[in-house]
Amino acid sequence: MPSPPPNTRLTAIIVASALIMQNLDSSVIATALPAMARDLGSEPLHLSAAITSYLVALTVFIPLSGWVADRFGAKRVFMIAIGVFAFASALCGLSRGLGELVAARVLQGLGGAMMVPVARLLLMRQVRPEEVVRATTWLTMPGLLGPILGPPLGGFLTDTVTWRAVFWINLPIAAVGLLAVWRFIPASREKKPPRLDVVGVTLIGASLAFLMFGAETVGRGVLPEWLAVLAFVLGAALGWLALRWVRRVPNPALDLSLFAFPSFRIGVASGSLFRIGAGASPFLLPLFLQLGFGASATVSGLVTLATALGAFAMKPMTSVALRLFGFRNVLVWNALLVAISFVACALFDPGWPLPAVFVVLAFGGLARSLQFTSSNALSYVDVPPAKLSGGTAIVATAQQLFMALGVTWGAAWLAASSAIAGRAEPAVADFAIAFLGAALPPLLTMPIAALLPADAGVAASGHRRGKDAGRS
Repeated sequence: MPSPPPNTRLTAIIVASALIMQNLDSSVIATALPAMARDLGSEPLHLSAAITSYLVALTVFIPLSGWVADRFGAKRVFMIAIGVFAFASALCGLSRGLGELVAARVLQGLGGAMMVPVARLLLMRQVRPEEVVRATTWLTMPGLLGPILGPPLGGFLTDTVTWRAVFWINLPIAAVGLLAVWRFIPASREKKPPRLDVVGVTLIGASLAFLMFGAETVGRGVLPEWLAVLAFVLGAALGWLALRWVRRVPNPALDLSLFAFPSFRIGVASGSLFRIGAGASPFLLPLFLQLGFGASATVSGLVTLATALGAFAMKPMTSVALRLFGFRNVLVWNALLVAISFVACALFDPGWPLPAVFVVLAFGGLARSLQFTSSNALSYVDVPPAKLSGGTAIVATAQQLFMALGVTWGAAWLAASSAIAGRAEPAVADFAIAFLGAALPPLLTMPIAALLPADAGVAASGHRRGKDAGRS
């Protein structure tokens, strides 16, 4: 794989500390959910609130990240965000109840909302269009250490120490990341941004918060159903008001002009829908292996490690795949492969040997990694430098919103199947239904990605046929 310039490579590896922490945090908590539920006196399905509360906070605060980075300096904001994330991680490990854990996860989400988007912004400001795919690869490959180490490490710590330790492992990573950012990344001089669109940010944040609250509580039996319905209605109404507002103000919180670029529009749309299915899988797999197969947290973590290993193996090959087939073909046909991998998961039962499960999950990791990286890179290839802050905020908001919806999507299918069958706890058949539900969003991305021009993102992919098609 051709290397980007050394300064870009170094920046990518350093800011990847943010992705390592976020991905490690996400993967270890999924493995530890059953133990956390027992210790905190809650149901495993209700503990999905510990995942989605973090993702909701990310989604609500990310729209602010671009403006805050421009206003106070990307490097300074990035370092503060790492500190907040680490402090909140320590609080998560000290939580004594579900309420305390959710509150700490919300604070963690605030740190993550400023941490990961600003990390991408620091990198994207250094690269040319033809370097976007390679730079994205250099950023995400170190970040995959989180999913690779997370499942086995989370299972080991849960079984041998305590589930609380899965949060404390963020602290040394944060310390190393802070030192590297302070020492090696220069402070950038951003132009002073226009006045913050307070009304737009408030409307967008409130809309996302209500929508996610409704998605998290509907069908769970935790709160009256009318509250979930009311949340959906309020979220939709506020979202409609937000769109009306940002269309008529000069410097809106949400820059809709970016959607005039087909690569940005389709990259965000297809990538967001894809994440609903992809977000369900990390939630379902550890629960399935522990509740359905009777595996320990350690064994569950070692088996689900296959997905991350597959993703890691695909990263260096992403540039080759895009050069050979182009963005459009990759996003259309690879989505089908992702859906097939979820259908294969639906066929799992305790009679399957774990090595066979490992192989299926590794294949799914390969396909999902290619889809993630391709849609991310496509979203940035045509964004002008002056609009990078706004574009990064939109992409990051969509990513976190739909990953959060993915957890809710998977939990909803699981809960509905269990309720229909009259079971108090999910059985193997319920997980099969949930995995089939996870296969639907990737299939729906195919017609969206098919709308891309043949030469979409050709400067970044180097796809020869796309170049020829663009000239014809």
